[in-house]
Amino acid sequence: MGRRMRQGNRVVLPLSANADAERAAGIVRRVFRDYPGNMAVRLWNGQTLAFGGDAPEFTLVFQEPRPVRELILTRHPLRLAEAYFRGKVDMEGNLYTALQLKDYLQSLRLSAAEKATFLSAALLLGSSVDEDTGRTSPAWRASLLARLAGKHSRARNRQAIAFHYDVSNDFYRLWLDEQMVYSCAYFEEADNSLDQAQRNKLDHLCRKLRLKPGERLLDIGCGWGALIRWAAVHYGVEAYGITLSRNQYEHCLRQIDEEGLQGRVSVELKDYRDMTGDAVFDKIVSVGMFEHVGIGNFPLYFGTARRLLKPGGLLLNHGITCDTEGWRKSLSTEFINRYVFPDGELDTVSNVQCAMEHSGFDILDVEALRPHYAMTLRHWVQRLENHRNEALQCISEPTYRIWRLYMAACALAFEEGGIGIYQILAARRAKGLSPVPLTRRDVYGQPVKPEGDE
Repeated sequence: MGRRMRQGNRVVLPLSANADAERAAGIVRRVFRDYPGNMAVRLWNGQTLAFGGDAPEFTLVFQEPRPVRELILTRHPLRLAEAYFRGKVDMEGNLYTALQLKDYLQSLRLSAAEKATFLSAALLLGSSVDEDTGRTSPAWRASLLARLAGKHSRARNRQAIAFHYDVSNDFYRLWLDEQMVYSCAYFEEADNSLDQAQRNKLDHLCRKLRLKPGERLLDIGCGWGALIRWAAVHYGVEAYGITLSRNQYEHCLRQIDEEGLQGRVSVELKDYRDMTGDAVFDKIVSVGMFEHVGIGNFPLYFGTARRLLKPGGLLLNHGITCDTEGWRKSLSTEFINRYVFPDGELDTVSNVQCAMEHSGFDILDVEALRPHYAMTLRHWVQRLENHRNEALQCISEPTYRIWRLYMAACALAFEEGGIGIYQILAARRAKGLSPVPLTRRDVYGQPVKPEGDE
């Protein structure tokens, strides 16, 4: 595509760009002709095409011809997502509705004649001025793809965790709650603030574990340390957390020092596989770390937890699950592994429970939290969008776009049921009766009281 020229305050497109826009408009009219909702498409020359009878819920903006060409040549929604990350495509309006284009594009059926016509038109579309650089993966993508080899080794797990969690503490602080809890919140009421819902979750976990003063608690993948600090302050336990993220580790140390929790709370930069000892802890909890373990490592993960627990001790595993067995290649799994969690793998909740039972655990309680995570993610997206300018002081524009799209897509996936999340409470198998009360009244008691300004 020829370069744009400026006359005064007006941008003048070369003739080739206008010709490209006419070709693209013909393709766009057919591709979105049967779209079931209300949307619009705006091309790089300002031409806008509307679909549906009412005001569009969103507008898909093509900044140049190349994304239209790739959409036709590859018919892969990920290419559209990649163009969005690079700023070649924008989405104005309702992001959640725009993301439903994925299903529409995957179900689109074109006749052989239409395919031939569109292929010819797409090949005639001009190239962007940065076509040569576009042939190679951007640095942020190349660095991630390099981490995919040898998944779930200790070194690769450290790199994968660093890729995801060591983006910037300041970045996470913009959209997480006041205690920096990066996992599903627990909404006692639908109108709970995110801060309140995360306090609810911390206390809910502690009540489920039936924590008592003097007990030793291990948090595998402790994040920024909110749970271990909460458990020590409110339940009197000796809490120990491990993480692979240096940013999280250093934040934990600062918070322990600032809150005067030395001797009651400790944290180490350590892989769970490097934990030593037998029957060391009364209770073990893992929240939002399980997704990094890898399906092949389930026996090692749960076997390590069993070894570290005292007989009859409780394990609470809080993790995301998938509605299909294994971690099969799909559009969603490819997106997650390519751009967000290089080592992420999910399995069904039934397979997770089987792995726990085979490792010597008795399942005591299973709670589904799918609606809670959908609500949590929508809070996160809104807060991230509200702090876009501040976020761009911490991260690049492509990284901001990846996170925005990823969390919005995950919210939809939880709402639609493709993925779920469960808290599974289990006890290390031992002779005798279960070490928990006969009912759940002690768990589902009074809501956690708000602390501070909301």
